[in-house]
Amino acid sequence: MAGKQRKPKAIAEFGDFQTPSALARAASNLLARLGIQPRSILEPTCGKGSFLAAAAACFPQAASVIGVDINQAHLNVARTVTDRTRVKLRQGDFFKFDWQSVITNEGEPWLVIGNPPWVTSAELGVIASDNLPEKSNFQGRIGIEAITGKSNFDISEWMLLRYLDWLKGHRGTIAVLCKTAVARKILLHVWKKDVRMQSARIYKIDALAHFGAAVDACFFVLELHPQARTLNCDMFNGLEDAIPTSTLGFLDGHIIADVEAFNRQRDLLGPEIHYIWRSGIKHDCSKVMELVPTDRGYANGLDEVETLEDTFLLPMLKSSDIGNGRIHCRSVMLVTQQTVGEDTRHICRDAPKTWSYLQRHSALLNKRASIIYKNKPAFSIFGVGPYSFAPWKIAISGFYKTLKFVKVGPLDERPVVFDDTINFLSCWSEDEASFIEDLLASDRSHEFFHSMVHWDEKRPITVEILKRLSIRRLAAALGREREYARFTALKDLPLETAAKSKADMKGPIAA
Repeated sequence: MAGKQRKPKAIAEFGDFQTPSALARAASNLLARLGIQPRSILEPTCGKGSFLAAAAACFPQAASVIGVDINQAHLNVARTVTDRTRVKLRQGDFFKFDWQSVITNEGEPWLVIGNPPWVTSAELGVIASDNLPEKSNFQGRIGIEAITGKSNFDISEWMLLRYLDWLKGHRGTIAVLCKTAVARKILLHVWKKDVRMQSARIYKIDALAHFGAAVDACFFVLELHPQARTLNCDMFNGLEDAIPTSTLGFLDGHIIADVEAFNRQRDLLGPEIHYIWRSGIKHDCSKVMELVPTDRGYANGLDEVETLEDTFLLPMLKSSDIGNGRIHCRSVMLVTQQTVGEDTRHICRDAPKTWSYLQRHSALLNKRASIIYKNKPAFSIFGVGPYSFAPWKIAISGFYKTLKFVKVGPLDERPVVFDDTINFLSCWSEDEASFIEDLLASDRSHEFFHSMVHWDEKRPITVEILKRLSIRRLAAALGREREYARFTALKDLPLETAAKSKADMKGPIAA
């Protein structure tokens, strides 16, 4: 099998997917059918000019047509495909260009079109690119979200937010090709910040056919008007479609994938105080912390076989296991702590072989890049607490594009743990786990989550979405509130419940 092909530098650094002329014409014709009548047209990353040429041809009444690009070679090509008497082409770096002067000097209504770069800040960081905006927490991430990688963003997202800034208080349309996930993030920003919007539409495109990119992509059309406001966005299967297939919305602070389905199950919206969704344990060093039992000992990801005590080894399941309904544990995880920040020096006394193993691999563990490990005890892990050691759990993969909730029980009287790509609820008995599993398998539960989940996301099932469902309200809706009350009564006595469970379990939880 051939190795993974590297992207050309232009694509890797600039997300440089040039728009095919046929697609540019189809998108521009759609805008004309929608009745958009711009006085000024701007493409901030015009590339070789196919989109600019198509828009100029579709809107002959536009008095000003401007294209800007950082690549002079692209601009040379653009000059050959655009009308030189109407189209003004300029070389400029998006992140340094004086865009406000362009907006101020030309007349509205505006049409800002194009195909902004399809590349993320993390991808640019890997190749040490300078093609980045100045660093800032522009998404408003807080706390742990800002320090565990969730602040990674698409460059096109940053650019589209700048488009909104330019057109604030103006009439205009933003019409761009982008990832569908980026379009939703922009909509969420518009709705949360009360940006004045007249309409929003998302038209699916075949990114694999047009760009050779295996991502969910769209033509995103946002019409802005200072006196208008809408909280819906129609979704279309293609550029030629006139009837939307569904409607995105902004309800109760959430972006909704299917407004009609959500409204049918809206009474199930949280909060939930007794059953709290968690993510699995985060260690960021699978070669050391995840091992496979063999006849000779435990094999790690470095092709080493080690003789270790069982004290801190717990059976584990990964996202692929849960996603495929496999609950047979093929590997174990080295769980060094019961709570975040716990001192780990006692491992030296309780399990000297394990401590020696960790010491020998300390260089790899110390290389973990995330700031969450900074100034923490040696060999720390994250996302661990009493919930991690509950004997029964209901789990779902964050990556798999299906609502498959799996009941997981102890193995050889030891609790099963998960990696951080799995989300789960803790239960203290099999009866309780079966009860929760039944609730989550119901049609009402599935429709509620389907109305929320955006399946094109890399990790569609998130803790944030799962937490929106009130298990209590779901139980009541299904006529099972008495069972809910019986199981949650035990949760009002967490110390006693935990103590009994610890006495019945082996391994770190009983320590």
